[in-house]
Amino acid sequence: MADIRIKGRMVNAIRINLDTNDHDAIRQQLAPMLQKAFPPGTLVVIESSVDQELIALIQLLISLEVQPMAVTEGLLADQARAIQFPVLPSDTKPLQRIKPTKEQVVEVEADTTSNNEAENSEKSEEKPARVVSHVTSYHDEILRTGQCLVQDHGDIILNAGINSGSEVIASGNIHIYGSARGRVIAGVGGNGAARIFCHSLEAELVSIAGTYCVADDIPQHVLKKAVHICLNDQQELMFEVLEF
Repeated sequence: MADIRIKGRMVNAIRINLDTNDHDAIRQQLAPMLQKAFPPGTLVVIESSVDQELIALIQLLISLEVQPMAVTEGLLADQARAIQFPVLPSDTKPLQRIKPTKEQVVEVEADTTSNNEAENSEKSEEKPARVVSHVTSYHDEILRTGQCLVQDHGDIILNAGINSGSEVIASGNIHIYGSARGRVIAGVGGNGAARIFCHSLEAELVSIAGTYCVADDIPQHVLKKAVHICLNDQQELMFEVLEF
C-alpha cells in the first residue's frame, strides 16, 4: 500500500478586499464585521487595491482571530512570494451574488448549558440565552450562468433549476426543484449533517462540509435522476436515487 494518498477536499475561506493601507482603519472597520459573522480561525484570502506591508497586514489579521492563507495575484504578490506565502490567481470574472426571492428567519435559543452548569444553576446567576437565527432563503427563478446565491446561516430552497456556471452555497441544506447543472455547495462551515436534494443531478460539482465530487466522478447511475446526497460516517459523499 502506498504511504501517501491524495484526497479532494474543499477549503472554506473568505476573501477580504482592501482599498486602504491604513491598518488602524482596517482594524476599526473589520473587527466588528468578523466578530458578527465569522468564527475564530476563519481562513482568509487577501486582495488589495493599494500597496502595503504584507507581513504587518498578516499580523493584523491574526490579531483579529482569523487565519490568512494566501493573497491574490496583484500588488501584494511579489511580497508574498518573497516570504513563500501562497499566491492565488485573481478571478477573471467573479460571480454576481444575487438576492433570494424571499427569506424566512427563525430565532432559537442555543443550548449552551453543560451538565455541571445545570446542577449549579440555582447557585449561580442566570445568564441570558444565546439567540441564534436560522434563515431559509427561497428563490423562484432559475439561477443563471454567472449568478451566485449564498445563505451563510441556514438553508436554500430553489423552486427552479440552476444553470451551468452558476453556484448555490449554504451553511445548511440545499433543495433544488429542477435541474442542478452548476455548483452545489452545502454545509459550508463544517456542517456535516447538511444534505442536498435535487430533481435532476447534472452538476459541475457537489460538496458537503468541504467533501466534494466533480462532474466526472459523480456515479453514472444517479445522473439526471432525482437524488439525495449526504455524508456517511467516513465523511464520504453518498448518492441516493429518490423514487417517487
